[in-house]
Formats: sequence, structure tokens, C-alpha cells
Amino acid sequence: MRPSWDEYFMEIVELVKKRSTCLRRQVGALIVKDKRILATGYNGAPTGCRHCEELGCLRQQLNIPSGQRHELCRAIHAEQNAIIQAAYSGTSVKGGTMYITCQPCVLCAKMIVNAGIEKIVFRGAYPDELSMEILSEAGIDVVRLDQN
Repeated sequence: MRPSWDEYFMEIVELVKKRSTCLRRQVGALIVKDKRILATGYNGAPTGCRHCEELGCLRQQLNIPSGQRHELCRAIHAEQNAIIQAAYSGTSVKGGTMYITCQPCVLCAKMIVNAGIEKIVFRGAYPDELSMEILSEAGIDVVRLDQN
């Protein structure tokens, strides 16, 4: 059976997340406009920096719960990497849709809003209610696509 566009892009983002170097949660993101892929991103250390796979996870060592103290992480989130990748190549994401393997955190939600992305399709929960409040207030169309 032929997948819907949302299912198609979610399958691609599941592959993108496999590049993640995070020890706690692998996340992938994909920005699409007019059914064309503009950029991809996964969570991992900045370019040229050592990955958590090499150094260990500071958040894990300090027993920091998921969704808290983002500043104590070496990784850039998948959503941030996708937006940065588009900017790096001079590609506007305004009016686009972002596909993500889990709900964005509040930091990513704010970046998504300011990047002009109009819709988010995601799977998987994330413990951050404020992100959903901000996305709703900004008028971002948010769709949770349950796994079949």
C-alpha cells in the first residue's frame, strides 16, 4: 500500500535519526516544502567536536531528567540542526513543514516559530508542556502521527 505524504516523510526521518550520536535519545528532523525535502538534521555534537559516544553523557552522569537543563548537553537538537543546515545552504524554510521523531522541546519550538515553519508532524512524546503551549500560541499546526 502506498504511504501518505506524512507517512513517507516520517519513514525518511526515522532513517535520518540513525545518524544521531546521542546516548540517551536518537532524534531525526526533516524540513519539507511543496513535497520537496529542504534539509535534514539529527542530534549530535557540533561539527568538529567530539561526540558523546567518545566522551560519555554528562546529563546521564549528573542524573538530569529528560526535558531539563538543555544547556548541559554537547549535542545540538535535530530540529536545530535541520534549521541550521537550511540556513548554511541559503535555503528558506518559511512556510515549510518539519517532521520530527518526537515532540520538540521548548528551545526547538521557539526556533521553529521564528524560522517560519508552519506545520510540525511528529511521533513520540517529550516531557515539555511549554513547547506545545508556545507552538499553539504561535499558530503552528501540530500533528501527532501515531505509529501503526
